[in-house]
Amino acid sequence: MSHPHPELSAPPALPQGGLRVIPLGGLGEVGRNMTVFEYDGRLLIVDCGVLFPEENHPGVDLILPDFSAIRDRLDSVEALVLTHGHEDHIGAVPYLLRERHDIPLVGSQLTLALVGPKLREHRVKDVVQSIVAEGDRISFGPFDLEFVAVNHSIPDALAVAIRTGAGMVLHTGDFKMDQLPLDGRITDLRAFARLGEEGVDLFLTDSTNAEVPGFTTSEKEIAPVLDHVFHTSTKRIIVACFASHVHRVQQVMDAAAEHGRKVAYVGRSMVRNMGIARDLGYLDVPPGLLVDAKATADMPPEQVVLLSTGSQGEPLSALSRIAQRNHHFVHIEEGDTVVLASSLIPGNENAVYRVINGLARCGAHVVHKGNALVHVSGHASAGELLYCYNIVKPRNVMPVHGEIRHMLANAALARATGIDPKRVVIAEDGVVVDLVKGRAKITGKVDCGYVFVDGSSVGDLTESSLKDRRILGEEGFISVIVVIDSQTGKVVSGPEIHARGFAEDDTTFDEIKDPIIAALDKAVSEGVGDAYQLQQTIRRVVGRWVGGRLRRRPMIIPVVLEA
Repeated sequence: MSHPHPELSAPPALPQGGLRVIPLGGLGEVGRNMTVFEYDGRLLIVDCGVLFPEENHPGVDLILPDFSAIRDRLDSVEALVLTHGHEDHIGAVPYLLRERHDIPLVGSQLTLALVGPKLREHRVKDVVQSIVAEGDRISFGPFDLEFVAVNHSIPDALAVAIRTGAGMVLHTGDFKMDQLPLDGRITDLRAFARLGEEGVDLFLTDSTNAEVPGFTTSEKEIAPVLDHVFHTSTKRIIVACFASHVHRVQQVMDAAAEHGRKVAYVGRSMVRNMGIARDLGYLDVPPGLLVDAKATADMPPEQVVLLSTGSQGEPLSALSRIAQRNHHFVHIEEGDTVVLASSLIPGNENAVYRVINGLARCGAHVVHKGNALVHVSGHASAGELLYCYNIVKPRNVMPVHGEIRHMLANAALARATGIDPKRVVIAEDGVVVDLVKGRAKITGKVDCGYVFVDGSSVGDLTESSLKDRRILGEEGFISVIVVIDSQTGKVVSGPEIHARGFAEDDTTFDEIKDPIIAALDKAVSEGVGDAYQLQQTIRRVVGRWVGGRLRRRPMIIPVVLEA
């Protein structure tokens, strides 16, 4: 089994007839999925998603894949294939298309419909779109694509088989093998077997649940739990889930209709996405069931269900604002029931528990994955992955979509089914894998970092800036202003000290003023006259004092002025 090496150099030229795979996101993390395939000088991209920021990304709105490895080759891109409509697979599409708007977009009807509003929001026009469905086969340049139905936590998800002169790649996208899906659309194992018979040279498989034994629970298993929640709740019910989880919303709709409640959407993305799903026939809404959210304020609480965004504790989501008591029209009352019908994305746990505690403090009964079966995963567990390996019998395997532990667990499953360990490739973002003469091997690495979106700014925020923000947020800020005589070097004014992020008031810092002056006088007497060096002297004195006295490491901004 090949492992990525931190000291990998840039990959050599791709051998004639070889296929290059360059993951730019989604390997080593859950989110930001984007994979580039290169054959005969042409490129095909599969997915282009975002990663949502964690607590150690203060002020960051979104994290994008790093396009720099292909930026000067965008003219060579034949198409962008989207496997399904989740944000971690489509969220970065407008940012890529702002750089070249005529890259053909390929995806299912629902997936492309969910991308549409994003393109309009970013003013990306004249986009070429190709709607595909399972069973379709279409070519873009040297890439012959065949699409296969897969079951996931959003309708209309597709796996894609990519045929080139180097062999066939089968990319599962996100999938599971629910045998009783709500829409009756199962993962097409017959197609997987047929492709396996033809010969899959490289199998890219979803790793998210590879550590979970057995088979993923069916979506239908949630229905009795929802029925119990609706049966026992005497006040309002608020259900929070992903704004794209059509099947989960459908189950809430069905339970509401059964128990005589009206349903209202709360959150812009929920309103937009469910409107699209309903218009396209993916969501069945009984007549008279939907009402405007503001109208629910005048309705008896036992007749109301609110469907909200914010199941991951996102700071600006509807549910977070409700938990913080600052939503403009939804306020938690004693006895309300809140259902968090989603998983915990790694890294979001603290934010979610903060929301749960806020809701509980307001008097709500909170039902979540930890205390009831209100969520099932959208990803194949170990039993399903073993099944797929045995059906497809791939020549080479490259686990995708997951943290490193998930990908390693997936690799172990592949080996357990008899696949040669040397043909199981563990790559991470930026690690280049070449398929040449039927063998997949790591051949190098391209630069591949995080690209942060901060307001309207894309890519301007650096890791260094984020580190500064973390220090400001956690350790505080101290500014020190000193005026010195340009002739003598003596301090004539100050030090003037201002601190933020400390419980102590500014007078606490008076005792450091004399040591600052003494240190400056000593530096000047030793011939130091440069303002930058004097600022460094101040920084050292203040840093030592604050570290010893207050056990903090704040950001220290010294300013030395000459008079």
